[in-house]
Amino acid sequence: MRNLKRALSLALASVMLMGMMVVGTSAASFPDVDSNDNIEAIDVLETVGVMIGNENGDFEPDKNVTRAEMAVVMAKLLNLDYKYYETTCPFNDVPDWAKGWVGACAANGITSGIGGGMYGAGQNVNAVQAALMMLKALGYFQYPSDFKSDWLLETTRLGSYIDLFNGVEAGVRAPMTRNDVAQLVLN
Repeated sequence: MRNLKRALSLALASVMLMGMMVVGTSAASFPDVDSNDNIEAIDVLETVGVMIGNENGDFEPDKNVTRAEMAVVMAKLLNLDYKYYETTCPFNDVPDWAKGWVGACAANGITSGIGGGMYGAGQNVNAVQAALMMLKALGYFQYPSDFKSDWLLETTRLGSYIDLFNGVEAGVRAPMTRNDVAQLVLN
């Protein structure tokens, strides 16, 4: 039942994202976004409120995304009730602003920690970690046995198979930029 709810939420979010593709290019309103960036992805995610600009009106497409920030993106994409998890986040190293988002993703099986009660909130998220969060949100990799012998290999294989990495410039273990995260999420 939980997987069905997750699949339906992601399907609804996907339909909403696809519907927003006909919207004009408001990403051009970000002064730091240019033709080298994934303008369509940035525009769609900004329009639906999954990824927005900073207080100065910049999108910061080349800024690296932390694991905590990726959890926020995933929780917003799935419309998870983050407020419920603000006081129950299971990790010691998550800043207050991210506790609800990270806790919601952890409770829903979208992400996990790095061990020892730590999430690695301030660490940059890499392409395979971000892809794993997306794949789990899509209903893949629900059990440890789903990974066979190597989670990194299986995540990369499946992510490539379903075109999750199209237009993403970051290598598998390279830090993801906001530009790349927007494209991965749109894919």
